[in-house]
Amino acid sequence: MDNPMYYLLAFGLAFLVSLFMTPISKVIAHKIGAIDYPKKRGMHSKPMPLAGGTAIIFGFYFAVLVISALSSEMTIPSIIGLLLGGIVIAGLGILDDIHDLSAKLRFIIQIAVAAMVVSTGIFIEGTTLPFLGYIEFGIFGYIITIIWIVGVTNAVNWIDGLDGLATGVSSIASLFLMFVSILNVDAMGPMGPITVILSAALAGSCLGFLPHNFNPATIFMGSTGSTFLGFTLAVMSIQGMTKSHTALVIAVLILGLPIFDTLFAILRRLITGKSIMEADRGHIHHRLIDKGYSQKKAVLTLYGISGCFGVAGILFAELEVILAVLLVAILLYVMLRDNINLSFFEKEE
Repeated sequence: MDNPMYYLLAFGLAFLVSLFMTPISKVIAHKIGAIDYPKKRGMHSKPMPLAGGTAIIFGFYFAVLVISALSSEMTIPSIIGLLLGGIVIAGLGILDDIHDLSAKLRFIIQIAVAAMVVSTGIFIEGTTLPFLGYIEFGIFGYIITIIWIVGVTNAVNWIDGLDGLATGVSSIASLFLMFVSILNVDAMGPMGPITVILSAALAGSCLGFLPHNFNPATIFMGSTGSTFLGFTLAVMSIQGMTKSHTALVIAVLILGLPIFDTLFAILRRLITGKSIMEADRGHIHHRLIDKGYSQKKAVLTLYGISGCFGVAGILFAELEVILAVLLVAILLYVMLRDNINLSFFEKEE
């Protein structure tokens, strides 16, 4: 499966299916009652159809299944944890878009799905940290993997606050994951080309949905799409590199924007005495809007930050550790300066 045509085919099929499925997703959303009504912390003033993520999901699975049928190297059993887990997470997202499920219930099911993925043999054995060397996790690797999957699943969901933001950031992360996988395809063994295919398919499905979701959006992906994207990115980012000493750090860097925004949000809420699951207007995209940015300008700015995190991931993968650390330090400064994202002691509305 070293033929680049498979990568292009996966991207193209996912893009086209997602693009043409999105109008159908609008009809589905209205049929099942998945509608997002205006709310105080929201950014839209009229009801919007949710569950647009079904188009992304259809595009991704269609491309993956077609490539599996064409190539004997990409077998369903090798990615069964990702595929089955994605279906459960997507189903949970659809129910949440319709019935607004409790955070506790979603969290419990996400943990169960992450544990199922770990049971298929996908877990983080250890990682190399800058200037500290390799740290082996042992049995704690299973727990760390579950935390990783659940954490990234929710991190992508939490940044889904502006038109096209989570979709674009996920496509950027997918593309950088694809680039890293291509650069390390031989070291990753049989899962190398498969990870390239999966990341290409996810990027294609996101970009197929983006024209309908970019400002002014005509449909939202909802929890259906955002949690599916977070889960899929979390699993893909480690499944092909479970033996790699740098896999976890590379994954953290590529997904740096949603991860750090989520960490800052949790810390902010803990300091202000709020539940970490309580939604607020303190995320980086809210801060940019409050500073006078238009939705488009805010989203494009965050695309740029996400892309820079991806570059840091590639630098780290290529052992340019000092450059990667310097770039991340600059990005964190940009995220924190002038209280754009993290106002620890400011009481929020």
